[in-house]
Amino acid sequence: MRLGLALGYWGRGPDPRHVELAVEAERLGYDSVWTAESWGSDAFTTLTWIAAHTRRVRLGTAVAQMAARAPAATAMHALTLDHLSGGRMLLGLGLSGPQVVEGWYGRPFPDSPLTATREYVEVVRQVLRRRAPVALDGRYHPLPYDGPGATGLGRPLKPITHPLRPDLPVLLGAEGPRNIAQTVRIADGWLPLYWSPLRTELHTAALAPAPEGFMVAPLAQARLCADVAEGLRPVKEMLGFYIGGMGHASRNFHADLMARMGFAEAADRVRSLFLAGRREEAVAAVPSEFADEISLVGPRGRLAERLALWRAGPVTDLLVIVRDVATLRVLAELNA
Repeated sequence: MRLGLALGYWGRGPDPRHVELAVEAERLGYDSVWTAESWGSDAFTTLTWIAAHTRRVRLGTAVAQMAARAPAATAMHALTLDHLSGGRMLLGLGLSGPQVVEGWYGRPFPDSPLTATREYVEVVRQVLRRRAPVALDGRYHPLPYDGPGATGLGRPLKPITHPLRPDLPVLLGAEGPRNIAQTVRIADGWLPLYWSPLRTELHTAALAPAPEGFMVAPLAQARLCADVAEGLRPVKEMLGFYIGGMGHASRNFHADLMARMGFAEAADRVRSLFLAGRREEAVAAVPSEFADEISLVGPRGRLAERLALWRAGPVTDLLVIVRDVATLRVLAELNA
């Protein structure tokens, strides 16, 4: 199992530790470094900055949001950074939910997310392969565009720039069973948001036909600390926000995932408290058992035990969300 460092997205502004952590991760033998985006900093600019300060480590987006860019634009970002980094790019994509797609990007959330995702990936693949002018008779991403307001002057275009790698890996953030199954068919890897090494049976059926080399790369917060309860606090804060705030009361994919993992009643309570403005209570309502299962928290011995559980399953790449060098180093030593 390879280790990756997940830096996420910025809060109020750029975090000066990101480059320091990325450089140290490369020195320690981490395989990859990942950035993300929500509705603030973007994933590609930060990743390019990290690329300029590193030489070997692979560079991934976990995830770049599909609604933020046309698929051809995303492919342009990926092929550009792949060239600049010497072939280190990993393109992780995610659809996000209606709250972000419609509330931030001002686009309708697709009534068939699977179709929209499949079309998006197909356009990206065509750009990267550069075998012919890019064209797709698509429902959501038709190329050339021929819908309302079209001039009729559009024509299929072949990318001017030759991609460095036509097989640049494309990974998808997927949560629902059908979405995961499609990911296995059309992508090079899967980026699970919550993964419990104690509940791998939830995913093994969908992963059974995965081809050789398919990446299973979940994200997990990690922290070396003496007090497990205190170490779980940031995990529970993240869950409170994602379960309660990253979606509408009637449609929240993160809450649905928590429910499928056996915590339906707790997910409903967290969501209700958060939407009622009782955020601290929502965080407190996150079960410590759930937070602990999807993270690596505690003293060195406990981290070793927990890491062994992750290594025993189908995970190929564990993307750890780490904010301190001590944790980064201990995980590298334990995974050696």
